Amino acid sequence: MKSAEIREAFLRFFEDKGHTRVASSSLIPANDPTLLFTNAGMNQFKDCFLGLEQRAYTRAASSQKCVRAGGKHNDLENVGYTARHHTFFEMLGNFSFGDYFKPDAIQFAWEFLTSEQWMGLPKEKLWVTVYETDDEAYDIWVNKMGVPAERMIRIGDNGGAPYASDNFWAMGDTGPCGPCSEIFYDHGEHIWGGPPGSPEEDGDRYIEIWNIVFMQFNRTADGVMHPLPAPSVDTGMGLERISAVMQHVNSNYEIDLFQNLLAAVAAAVGCENNDNPSLKVIADHIRSCGFLIADGVVPSNDGRGYVLRRIIRRACRHGNKLGASGSFFYKIASALVQEMGDAFPELKQQQAQIERILKTEEEQFAKTLEQGLRILEQDLDDLDGTVIPGSVVFKLYDTYGFPMDLTADIARERELTVDEVGFEREMHAQRERARSASSFGIDYNALIKIDSETEFLGYQTHQADATVLMILKDGVSVDSALEGDQAVIVLDRTPFYAESGGQVGDCGYLSAEHLRVDITDTTKSGTAFLHHGSVSQGTLQVGDSVVAQVDDQVRHATALSHSATHILHAALRDILGEHVQQKGSLVDSQRLRFDFSHFEPVTPEQIKALEERVNREIRNNTPVCTEVTDIETAKAKGALALFGEKYGDQVRVLSMADGFSVELCGGIHAQRTGDIGLFKITSEGGVAAGVRRIEAITGETAWNWVTSAEEQLKQAMSMVKGNRENVLDKLQALLDQQRSLEKEVEQLKAKAASAAGSDLASSAVEVNGVKVLAARLDGLEGKDLLALIDQLKNKLGSAVILLGGVHNERIVLVAGVTKDLTGQFKAGDLMKQATAVVGGKGGGRPDMAQGSGVELAKLDAALAVTAEYVASK
Repeated sequence: MKSAEIREAFLRFFEDKGHTRVASSSLIPANDPTLLFTNAGMNQFKDCFLGLEQRAYTRAASSQKCVRAGGKHNDLENVGYTARHHTFFEMLGNFSFGDYFKPDAIQFAWEFLTSEQWMGLPKEKLWVTVYETDDEAYDIWVNKMGVPAERMIRIGDNGGAPYASDNFWAMGDTGPCGPCSEIFYDHGEHIWGGPPGSPEEDGDRYIEIWNIVFMQFNRTADGVMHPLPAPSVDTGMGLERISAVMQHVNSNYEIDLFQNLLAAVAAAVGCENNDNPSLKVIADHIRSCGFLIADGVVPSNDGRGYVLRRIIRRACRHGNKLGASGSFFYKIASALVQEMGDAFPELKQQQAQIERILKTEEEQFAKTLEQGLRILEQDLDDLDGTVIPGSVVFKLYDTYGFPMDLTADIARERELTVDEVGFEREMHAQRERARSASSFGIDYNALIKIDSETEFLGYQTHQADATVLMILKDGVSVDSALEGDQAVIVLDRTPFYAESGGQVGDCGYLSAEHLRVDITDTTKSGTAFLHHGSVSQGTLQVGDSVVAQVDDQVRHATALSHSATHILHAALRDILGEHVQQKGSLVDSQRLRFDFSHFEPVTPEQIKALEERVNREIRNNTPVCTEVTDIETAKAKGALALFGEKYGDQVRVLSMADGFSVELCGGIHAQRTGDIGLFKITSEGGVAAGVRRIEAITGETAWNWVTSAEEQLKQAMSMVKGNRENVLDKLQALLDQQRSLEKEVEQLKAKAASAAGSDLASSAVEVNGVKVLAARLDGLEGKDLLALIDQLKNKLGSAVILLGGVHNERIVLVAGVTKDLTGQFKAGDLMKQATAVVGGKGGGRPDMAQGSGVELAKLDAALAVTAEYVASK
C-alpha cells in the first residue's frame, strides 16, 4: 500500500467507528506558549483532555503534521543516520474525550492492524508492551485479543523513579497522565535487535508502530495521582513507520514518500542516488522546511525562525558534502509539492513562497559556509585530543553563522565530539532563545478554572441587562468588590467584545442604582468573558443585576479599523502576491497595525496602489456580510483562515467588497465599507526577517491626519511665499540656493585654511631636534583639519603635528606625522593620549589619526600633549 492509501484507510476506518475526521492543525501551536512546534497529534486537543474545551464530538481521528527539531523533542542530530528519525513526520491518531477507554481503544488498534479488510498484518509479528502495573490492559490484550503471553512485555519505572517509564505518559510534571500500551512489529531475524525492554532494544528489528495512551489520572504538584472523572484516550501511529512495514522495507527512507524526494535531491545536487546519509538528510529536511514555511515560519535568529534556519543550513551543508554547486535546495520543493500537495493543499498554495525563502536563505548561507569551513579546518588541524572546544564552536556560530549542528556533523565524520557544555556557556543567551519553549512546563492544576459561560450579545447591541456570576480580585474568587477595588467580573451575558483576533477588548461600564464599575478591557477564559475594571461607586456583589454598556464611540472606531484591516489584507495579496500571509495584527479605535509575510520593503508606488485599492472599496460602499457555517463550507467559499488560530466546528465568515475580502473572523465590523470613510497608511517597515508591518488610520482619525497635513502645507506655502501650484518649485529653488552657498562656504574655508597653514608653519617649534606643531583652530570640521595637516606636512617637510578645535559643541582633533618620522612617532598613539585628556577617543594610522572629545575646557591641555609625547621618545 502507498502511504497516501494508508493515511486514507486509517481515517476511513475510524470514521466507520464513529470518529469525526479532523484536519491537521498548524505546525505553530494555537495559543500554546509551552510548545515550539506541534509535535504530536494530541496537541490540538489538549484543552479537550484538560476539560477546558468541549467540542461537538467525543471521538476524533486525524493525520497530524509534526516537527521535532527544537525544544525538548529534538530529533535533528539523528536524522539521516538512523532508519526512523525525522524532523518532520505525520502522526495518525484516534482520540476519545471521556467516551470509550481501554477495551475499545485496544480493539480498534488490533482490528485495524490485523484485519484483512485493513492492514492485514500477521498477528505473530506483533509484540505488545504495557505499563508494569496495568493489569487491566494486560488482561485485555491476552484474554480478549489473544496475544500470547510470550509476546507481552511489562515495562516498569526507569531507575525506580515512580511513573518514570517508557510506558507511562504525562502531559507535564502535573496534569493529565496515565499508562500507555505500545505495539511493536518484528521485522525478522535478519535484522539486528531485541524486543522492547531487552539490552538490544535499540536495534531495528522490533519497531514501535502504535502507542495507546490511557489518560486516567490527574497528577497534582504533590505527586498524588487522582483518578480522572472522564478517562480519555490518545493514540499515535507514525505514518512513515507503518508505511515501511506495509511496503516490506526496513527503513523509512525506502518508502514511497521518500523515494521521489531522494531522486529529486540527487538530481538537484548532481550526484548518484545511493544510500548516502546526506541524501536522506536533505530529503527529510525539505519536508520540515517546506511545511514550516507553508505554515508561516520564516528564517530568523531566534525561536521558531532560528530552528528553521538551522534545518535549512544543515541541508545546505550536506548538499555541499555531496558536491552541490550553487543553490540547489529550493529546487526540491516542487517534488515535495508533487508528493504531498494533494493531502496538504497549503504546500501548493505556498510553493512560490517556499522556493523563494529557501533560495534566499541558501544564498545568504553560501557566503559564510566556505569561510566557516576553512576556519574550522584550521582549528581541527591544531586540535589536541578528540573534543572540539566550546569556544571554537561558538566562534563559528557567532562570527560565521555556523550552527552547532553543522560542527557536530563534521565532528561525527571525523570521529570527534563537541564540547556542548562549553558552547552553551559561551552563548547561553542565544541558545536559550532558540530552545525557549520546552514541553508543558506549567502546573495545570494551578490554572484558574472558570466554569461559567457568558452569552455574547455584542453583534446585536451595545447595551444589555446582565447578572454578575463571579468576581475575581488578584486571581481569587470573592463575593464582593468595594469602591476603589480593581476587579475582574464575569457576567451571564454581555455586549462587550473580548480581545481576540487582534481586536482589543471593549471598554465601557457596568451600572445599577448607586453602582458604577468602569471597564477598561475585556478578555476571555474558556467560554467566560472577563470584564477588567474598577469600582468607582458603590459595592458590587455576586448575583447583582447590572446594565452593561459598551463605549459606543470607541467600539465604532475600532470596528472601522478592523474592517479596513480585512480589505488591506486582500489588497496586499492582490498587489504583492498570494504569498502574503497575516503574521499578526492590532486593531483599536486609534489605528490599525498589520504584520504580513513579504521579503522586501513595500515601495512607495505599491503603498499608493494599496491606498487607492482600499479607498476604492470604501467608496463603493458595499454591505459587510456575515455568515455562520461549518469550517469546510467556509474554506470552499474561499475564506482565509489564519495559521495558528483555533477554529470551532461553526465559524463566522466576513465577506466585504463584493467578495474581494473573505475571511474567518469573530470580530466587530462596520455595516458597510463606506462607514470606514477614509483609509491612510502612516508607516511601513520590517519587524523581522521576511515580515513587514503596515500601520494605518481610518475614519475620523484619518480625517484629522489629512487636515493636519493640509495645515502644515499651508504653513510651508506661507513661509516660501508660494501656493499649491508652485510650492515645490519654490522649495527646490531654496535647496539649490542652499547647495550653492554651501559650496561657496567650502571654498572660503579652503582658502582660509591655506592661509592659516602658511601662518601656522612658522609657529612650529623644535623638541629634541624634531619639528612640533600644536595649534587650536575653532569652527573647522574634521575634513578641513585633515586638509590643513596635509598642507603643513608639505611646508614643514618633517614634523609631528596636532590640530584641534571646537565645532558644534564638540572637540575635533587631527594628528599627522611625516613619513620619515613614523618609525619613531605614531599619529595614532599621539591621538590616544590627546583624546584621553578631553574625555574622548580616537585612533588611526601611523601617519594620520582622528579623534574627538567632550571636555571643552581641556582642549589646550590636550594640544600640549604633543610636545610631551615627542620629548618622551
